Amino acid sequence: MLNILLTALYVVVCLFLVVVVLMQQGKGGDIAAAFGGSGSQTAFGARAGATVLTRATTVLGALFMIGSMTLAIMGQRGTGSVLSGVDGPGFQQAEPATLPIDVAPVETTEPVEPAEDATQTPAEEPVDAPAEPQ
Repeated sequence: MLNILLTALYVVVCLFLVVVVLMQQGKGGDIAAAFGGSGSQTAFGARAGATVLTRATTVLGALFMIGSMTLAIMGQRGTGSVLSGVDGPGFQQAEPATLPIDVAPVETTEPVEPAEDATQTPAEEPVDAPAEPQ
């Protein structure tokens, strides 16, 4: 409940901050003012007095930072998983393979022919020479 309330307050602060920044008048900091043109005293122009909008920007900026850190810390408190309440198949262990214990050798009455020796090569047949072009 507190998390929802703080999030709603944070969204309101963000909206007010956007509105206050957009309502402020530009300082006239164009490229000519940066290089001493148009009668500027410094690189950023003469310092104007703090208006209500600049003070509101400062306060809302501070609330924005404090609110973002508070919501980040509150979001880290829950250590549960996204799938903590879901029942699923889960991990199923495979059954270990068992080998047969008593295996009698199979007796055959037919003689087994020896395999052909791989070192012997079949009789080579003469290779015809390629026909020459005319």
